Amino acid sequence: MSSNRIRILLAALLLIALATLPFWATRYMVSILLLICLYMTLASMWNLLAGYSGLISLGQQMFIGIGGYSLAVLSMYHGLPIFLSVFLGGVISVLLAVLISLPIFRMKGVYFAIGTWIIAEALGICFSNWGYVRYGMGLFIQPAYRLSMSTIYYAALVLCIGSIALIYLLLRSNLGLALMAIRDDDRASEAIGVNIFRCKFTCFLLSAFITGMTAGVLYLNTIFIQPFEAFGIGWTVKLLFIVIIGGLGTVAGPIVGAAVFVVLQQYLSEYVGFNLIIFGTITISVIFFTPKGIVGTFQEKLGFEIFPIRRR
Repeated sequence: MSSNRIRILLAALLLIALATLPFWATRYMVSILLLICLYMTLASMWNLLAGYSGLISLGQQMFIGIGGYSLAVLSMYHGLPIFLSVFLGGVISVLLAVLISLPIFRMKGVYFAIGTWIIAEALGICFSNWGYVRYGMGLFIQPAYRLSMSTIYYAALVLCIGSIALIYLLLRSNLGLALMAIRDDDRASEAIGVNIFRCKFTCFLLSAFITGMTAGVLYLNTIFIQPFEAFGIGWTVKLLFIVIIGGLGTVAGPIVGAAVFVVLQQYLSEYVGFNLIIFGTITISVIFFTPKGIVGTFQEKLGFEIFPIRRR
């Protein structure tokens, strides 16, 4: 059997299992798969920026906070349907990305990373001092109580599958080739005619849109949002861990990394004082011994890619 048929068969079986999960699995298992889908989508968007276009952002949580607060404000204060509010959270995240893109893209490397982090921190301070969203006390997203876990799970699953398909198709397009050329050598890619700003700008907007919507579904599950948590650097730490463990610059890396992260998070929840130390130790060990991550090492050893992006 050819490798393409194996991929198609495995993908079909996996999709059937995931689509029918709420009918045969326990509530706990559904909640675990829900979290894996959400973290995988968020990590995939960060990986699209850092792993394929060379934009290492420490402020991706700005879109998480905006998406979450958009859901809360639009659904509670203005009575909009819940999933319309989730979609508009993605749109508002795109507007924020457009607003900050001109100054932020003038920075490169570590300056870009620090610049995005500063913007996220500034937004956290602004929301914590804004009476309209109850300052730093946070908001309970009351319309979320009307949704079942199965409904939220299917929303997360659609975002998860959609983000994988989007990245896979994008990387096999001319834009994907341009992004990887920019990541490897921006000066050489510009010399052969690649429009660096347009490519990075498109990538940045896509990442903002999907991240904003995913944050809305995430806060449908958690129900409560608070500014210093929503805009906190902890989100970047989680995404870094997921992508590094799974494999930076691989499509399947965030999938494996998200599964590892969520399972470890469940088992280490009892060790509040030591969980970050354990996560840090695992991350450093992976960087030293398998710098390409689980998926990258697997692909290198076996010569088999789950999502091949090379075009013949």
